[in-house]
Amino acid sequence: MTQALSNAALFQPIELGPLSLRNRIVMAPMTRTFSPGNVPNDLNVAYYERRAQNEVGLIITEGTCIGHKAANGYARVPFIYGEEALAGWKKVVDAVHAKGGKIAPQLWHVGSIRKEGVEPDVSVPGYSPSGLVRPGKEGGIAMTKQDIDDVVEAFAQAAADSQRIGFDAIEVHGAHGYLVDQFFWEGTNQREDEYGGDLVARTRFACEIVSAIRERVGPDFPIIFRFSQWKQQDYSARLANTPEELDAFLKPLVNAGVDIFHCSTRRFWEPEFEGSDLNLAGWTKKLTGKPVITVGSVGLTASFIDEEKHDMVDASGVATASFTELEQRMNNDEFELVGIGRALLQDPEWVIKIREGRYDELEDYSKQSLMQLV
Repeated sequence: MTQALSNAALFQPIELGPLSLRNRIVMAPMTRTFSPGNVPNDLNVAYYERRAQNEVGLIITEGTCIGHKAANGYARVPFIYGEEALAGWKKVVDAVHAKGGKIAPQLWHVGSIRKEGVEPDVSVPGYSPSGLVRPGKEGGIAMTKQDIDDVVEAFAQAAADSQRIGFDAIEVHGAHGYLVDQFFWEGTNQREDEYGGDLVARTRFACEIVSAIRERVGPDFPIIFRFSQWKQQDYSARLANTPEELDAFLKPLVNAGVDIFHCSTRRFWEPEFEGSDLNLAGWTKKLTGKPVITVGSVGLTASFIDEEKHDMVDASGVATASFTELEQRMNNDEFELVGIGRALLQDPEWVIKIREGRYDELEDYSKQSLMQLV
């Protein structure tokens, strides 16, 4: 096992257009809430710098809120607008680059997950396609066409600012039941205008965001797009039930300008559709020809979400056996990049330990690691 991984596909460099990475390992975005005043600070700088120093290929930051009044849903998350926040992110970018890493911010709008009482303006409610938090449950306000235009512009401005301060790419958060995903999901998008309707029509909002970003950043700045079938409101939700439906969903996003798809699943080894072993990332690559990031409990023995408690659960150990399947799938060219979340949060040296076969030194994931920034 140690020898098999020492020169594995996981550790081969790769060039994805202008994005040159030293290995295939991506730090998955994870909300941390350690930025009082919504500005990245020295603790945040050290946190990302430590992962770059320990050879993570590409860091995707925690969700960072775009410049729309209803974008944020949580206290102490960093923003990516305003000179103070951008100066904080510039320190993060410079620190990561100094350690040989690459970094992209995850651009985020939470939609109807937001509740009144949350910063920056506690009087602002959540915004969503149809004023729904989940099917049948009202929350926040339904967006007007002007609201939609404002949010599209805020995403584009955030991407342009990210490029200006030195980020290597950006990721649009289109997953997990937040705003962009609320437009995708029939359960929360009941609109009767051009932004609602069938699955293809429900991609319009996301496509306008991607197109606006592409116009602002030019042809050579990578746009990563994260999407998921599951939602925090419903883990069993699905946007596409067949490869044909997935193809119809993805094509408009490709045409809008997505370079890399980040395919969020809870367990990377689970087949997406009957009759094939391909996971969501594998199918996405097959259908689009675009590079993809797979993610989902890599390095954990327990699923990171407890379906009963809707909470993090402790892992009883690090599942080295899962790397055999991971490597097989990479060797089969199912995906180019692998997102590592909780395992890397727990152990900043995870990449080096895996590369060197030091499995006995790996730290088991514990939800206690969420309580501190290390």
